Amino acid sequence: MSTENTNKIVENEISLIDRIEAQGTLFGHPKGLYLLFFTELWERFSYYGMRAILILYMTKLWIENGLNIPESSATLIYGFFTGFVYFTPILGGWVADKYLGQRNAITIGGITMFLGQLILFSINTHTGLAIGLVLLIIGNGFFKPNISTLVGRLYRDGDNRKDSAFSIFYMGINMGALIAPFAVAILCNGIFATKGSDGEILSYGYKYGFLAAAIGMAIGQILFNLLSKKYLLEIGTKPTKESRKPKTELVDGIQKEVAKVPLTLIEKQRIAVIFILTFFVIFFWAGFEQAGSSMTLYTDKYIDRSFFNTTISTELFQSVNPLFIVILAPFFAWFWNSKYGSKLTTPVKMSLGMILLGIGFLFMLYATSEVITEGKGDHEVVRHKAALIWLIMTYFFHTIGELCLSPVGLSMITKLAPVKLASMLMGVWMLSTFVANIMGGFIAAFVEKLGAATIFGTIAIFVISLGLLMLLVTKRLSKMMHGVN
Repeated sequence: MSTENTNKIVENEISLIDRIEAQGTLFGHPKGLYLLFFTELWERFSYYGMRAILILYMTKLWIENGLNIPESSATLIYGFFTGFVYFTPILGGWVADKYLGQRNAITIGGITMFLGQLILFSINTHTGLAIGLVLLIIGNGFFKPNISTLVGRLYRDGDNRKDSAFSIFYMGINMGALIAPFAVAILCNGIFATKGSDGEILSYGYKYGFLAAAIGMAIGQILFNLLSKKYLLEIGTKPTKESRKPKTELVDGIQKEVAKVPLTLIEKQRIAVIFILTFFVIFFWAGFEQAGSSMTLYTDKYIDRSFFNTTISTELFQSVNPLFIVILAPFFAWFWNSKYGSKLTTPVKMSLGMILLGIGFLFMLYATSEVITEGKGDHEVVRHKAALIWLIMTYFFHTIGELCLSPVGLSMITKLAPVKLASMLMGVWMLSTFVANIMGGFIAAFVEKLGAATIFGTIAIFVISLGLLMLLVTKRLSKMMHGVN
């Protein structure tokens, strides 16, 4: 891309931001942020509604309206699915940067995910599961990196509101994740469940949980396509990378190809920081994503879920983390802009996130010490279950760790990445979750063989050690970021 064309992109961005700022702000941020907030909310409602029941849908018996897949196989399927959900964004980001623009990519992704949820609803077989999950993987690849990139493009370079904006955006993600498990639990365990005379559930209405997820996806897309022109103007409507045809200019009467401007040393070092932090984050998500697999199965079997003479559905525990996010995100949004929070660099924040995740798993380790069982495998009898408080404390520390790492990481990409590579590098960031989820699937598959205490304890020690290592290299990383905090 020629210097002239690069300058035009930057000038157009600044002009658009001027016009967006002229629309006024809401709680100190552009109104377009809240459109993206609600679009992401409904997409996450769709994803987390499906995720809350996925492992249970796969492992329950056919007679219970499940797919009767062995736990060890189901956790691997879960890991590969949630992993590839975060692999395809690097492809979707590249296609959006080069050909589609972020807005078109978000719409294509949303429609594809809507179709995937409908397949899960209408075809309750192993084939339907495979087709539905593949469509969700493809759709998420188009959607996920591009909506996050749009959040960053609402602000000028160096705007200190970015970390705060991503904390608000992240609250939208988690409001959807909070509502979804309640909705699917009511449908799957209540309205569409078959119960015996004693009130015990004989079969579950999982298919209607997938239908609710499809409806949520549709609502988000309708909102986005109706209101984006008003609140986002032209941001994200065109690709930012050069076209495949070489740029030429007239030199001495001859049309010659203009040489592409290479990345500067500063840009290269900033991109290197993205890759280094992405590597560390792999291990955070490998531990964190146990929530949907090994921790869900452990909760179903070994956690005392009774509360005031009622038994809490296992699916509802998927709402604990997003509930804490919604409660704590406004505090973090304020704190990152405060006198003390603004002094913390991105690498420091992220290293604290790693350490807090490890502390959370120490509570799960304590929970395993309370469980008393007899027999093994199908003959196992649970004589005493672990107290609910240990699971809640685990989610609490995991949530604080997530708030120190994930929204800050999203903000970091938009600040460090060159404009022409923004969506692709957002995809690289999400690539960490691809590797992490596959790794997490294998970890969960070993719980039955090695024991939950061994797995939870090993994760705790490992991620705390990595967090301390990150703290040791933060000064070097901050130097490579060249003034970006």
